[in-house]
Amino acid sequence: MKTYTIFLLLCCLINIKCISQNNSVESKNDTITNNENNQIEKIELREFTRGTNRVFIYKKDSLITNLNGVNSQSEISKSYWENIIREINLLNLSKISTYESPTTKRFSDGALSSIITITSGDKTYDSSSFDAGIPPKELEGLYQLLKTSEKGLE
Repeated sequence: MKTYTIFLLLCCLINIKCISQNNSVESKNDTITNNENNQIEKIELREFTRGTNRVFIYKKDSLITNLNGVNSQSEISKSYWENIIREINLLNLSKISTYESPTTKRFSDGALSSIITITSGDKTYDSSSFDAGIPPKELEGLYQLLKTSEKGLE
């Protein structure tokens, strides 16, 4: 009986230590994500179908637009960039590829297929594809902000 009690007590202590270490690792992962969001280099919104290809690349102070191979560049304000970063900080970048699209019109050319790519340091995070204008709910705020830039995208 004494041996059984010691064994049970030892198992409980080991379990508590493991739980404590797991919580510590999760906290570090959250910190890493927040640090990555603060180092955002660019955000790319691609919208395409068979006859149309639109790419919008947002950087700290500029917007590069490519419409069917024709490039243009314009400045964006510091506050607009900060709003973009604020929206990205609401996301878990490592999970954006798992956010599901609410519609599937892009599969039959009923809508442009859209993808958002976020580059932070040496990592790139791609969303899953979604119909233009109808992003996954988790990306809705960022998508709407990107589509309503000060210069107008369309």
